[in-house]
Parts: sequence; structure tokens; C-alpha cells
Amino acid sequence: MGHYNIRKVLITGIAGSGGSYLAEYIVNNHPEVEVHGVSRWHSTTTSDNLQDVRDQVIMHECDLTDFSSILTVLKNVRPDAIFHLASHANVRTSFATPLSVLNNNIMSTANLFEAVRLAEIDPIIQLCSTSEVYGQVSEEYVPIKEDTPIRPASPYAVSKVTQDLLGYTYFASYGMKIIRTRMFAYLNPRRTDLFATSFAKQVARIECGIQKELVHGNLDSVRTIIDVRDAMEAYWFAILYCRPGEAYNIGGNTVIKVGDFLDLLKKKSGTKIPSRIDPNLLRPADVTLQIPSIEKFHHATGWKPRYSFEESVENLLEYWRKKVREEMVLEHSVGGGR
Repeated sequence: MGHYNIRKVLITGIAGSGGSYLAEYIVNNHPEVEVHGVSRWHSTTTSDNLQDVRDQVIMHECDLTDFSSILTVLKNVRPDAIFHLASHANVRTSFATPLSVLNNNIMSTANLFEAVRLAEIDPIIQLCSTSEVYGQVSEEYVPIKEDTPIRPASPYAVSKVTQDLLGYTYFASYGMKIIRTRMFAYLNPRRTDLFATSFAKQVARIECGIQKELVHGNLDSVRTIIDVRDAMEAYWFAILYCRPGEAYNIGGNTVIKVGDFLDLLKKKSGTKIPSRIDPNLLRPADVTLQIPSIEKFHHATGWKPRYSFEESVENLLEYWRKKVREEMVLEHSVGGGR
């Protein structure tokens, strides 16, 4: 089972779009592992993400910006591994609320690492970083390797660079077993601020006749695509096989322009999907070319994606078609009861 014997894990941000898929992966594939998660006591919008595994995970109310609460959880749980996924992760919103994003993401990570140190535990820690740390990359650096210069282009990216550097610093200074993973674009049905999810949700709403046109931002960006379920399995592999102190790119093999992805969804729909650009969806500074080299991660872990691009797209569309239908039934039943 790799370099470590993992019997108890703690997932920060477990109720979020990524953390919930990670919890599902561990529960379904490693039933011998006890799964703990922390979720902010005032978080009310993501509880449904855990509906399939809620009875199989142990939840702890905790706000990572409150040092005492995370220290208490760590002393009680004493996990063998920590997956640190909790962050404010909406890139565009970070331009509107930069101080909130910076304060939350940086201090929550600093609190977590300090709490681990003071709790006198020695878990392996996966720090969920992002391709956004590289910023706008020139073609000479493509495919992007882990030693590509870091040039963050948003307040969110700055917060993730700081998390990344904190991870290395606590490894170098205190010997903490921290692995930094830099995830590139993925298809995640539960995260509506991602371009692909936003498109799929709007397509489903137009198909049901409750929205007239699809709105979008910049369509010229180039991304590689990976399924969120593959991404979460990759995090598990990282914990088992990657070297503490190192950074690893994780991403898919399918390279596609955002506009071409939208065209693909339109073709998959049996309904005409009118679309237009919404200036409010454009970022003050955008990152338009993100193609990773995942050679280092593959060499360390042997990991390969399980889901094809076609399977991922179908899963995304069907998730939102089902969800929109459920919302319509609920709205109708509520309206009929008046």
C-alpha cells in the first residue's frame, strides 16, 4: 500500500465539491480507512455533496481560521494522513473579494500546519495546490513542468502560491511530510464556478425551457481536462507514493479550447442553445494556456486516468440534466401546495 500504512484520514473541506468526491473514493475503494472531515459550522450550501457517504464519514465542526478548533480536532483524531482541500477557490470572485480570499486561504493553511506541529503528530499531508500558480505561461514553457516560473495572475492564485510555499517551508524547517499537488482543469459536476459545469448546467436549463440563452466568459483559453473522480484518486496515490517536499502536476490528456468544449455540449443537446458573452464573466487578468507535463507524477505513482473524456462529459451533462429535472419537480410540488 505504498510507503505508508494509512488507517485514519482527515479531509479539510470535505463537504465541498472536491472533498466530497475524495470522501466517496476512499469510502468505496478503501473501506478499511476511517474517514474524518472538517467543515465550517456556518457552511450551509454544500451538505448535499456528502449524501451518499454521510453515514460512513465522521464530521467535525471546525473553521480553519480558528486555530483552537483545528488544534482540538487534530488532537482528538490524530490522523495518519491529511488531505488539505479547503479553500475559497473561485478565481473570478477573488478579484472582487481579494482580502477575504487571501486571509482565508493563507491563514487556514498556516493554522493547519502549526496545529499539526503543536499537536505533536506526524501525518503525511497532501496540499491541494493548483495550476493557477503558474499564471500566464509563454509557449516556451509548454508543457508546464513543476520548475516552470511561478507568476500568479489573480488574488486566488497568490493565495495558492503562498499555501504552496508554506508547504515547502514547513517541510524544510520542521520535517513535516507535506506533498504539494498542482491540479490542472477538471470536470466536476458539483462545482458550478467552473466553466464546464456552468455550461452543462445552462444547457440542461435551456433544454427544460427555464432559461433562454447560455452566457459565458472568455472562450479562447486552452485547458487539459481530467475527470474529478480521477483527480481524487490521484490525490490518494500522491499520499501513498509521492516524496514529501516535492511538487507534482496532475492533469488530463485531453487538450481543448473552452469554446470548443461549449460547441461539444451544444452538439450533444437536442435543443438549439443560443449563447452570448457576458462581460461580467470576464476576468481582469486571465490564464489562457494550461497544458501540463504530468511525467513526474506518473513516474512516482504509476497513476493513469480511468475515465475517458467522453465518459466525463456524459457524466457532467447527465448530472445536471437530472438535477435540473429534480429542481423543477420540487418547484412544481411547492407551487402546487399553495
